Amino acid sequence: MGRIFVIELDGRAYRCKFCKTHLALADDLVSRSFHCRRGKAYLFNNAVNITVGVHEERMMLSGMHTVADIFCCCCGQIVGWKYEAAHEKNQKYKEGKFVLERGRIVDGVDPGFYIDAHPSASDAEDA
Repeated sequence: MGRIFVIELDGRAYRCKFCKTHLALADDLVSRSFHCRRGKAYLFNNAVNITVGVHEERMMLSGMHTVADIFCCCCGQIVGWKYEAAHEKNQKYKEGKFVLERGRIVDGVDPGFYIDAHPSASDAEDA
């Protein structure tokens, strides 16, 4: 395996909870109203320092999507997923965007950033 080059973001950045690697800028935040199996999640236009897993069809609450899990490039922890394709017209805005799970990221600036350590099963994105 080769050497890992990490991108350091300028400005308010969300980081991997496990190794503190920069993942996304607050300026790229699209929505805070997403949910996943482990709780709440954020939708971003862009993410860095990640590796993308294999594409798979996944039934979500909003319908069928082609997604790929995304992993922190430094520690290898899963941090969310990328929307590759949406099968419904009203969901096309998600294509090419990234979802970072709130319980797997930390806000590098806001000391009051809340991480849900005990997500409820009712917040499941996957059906």
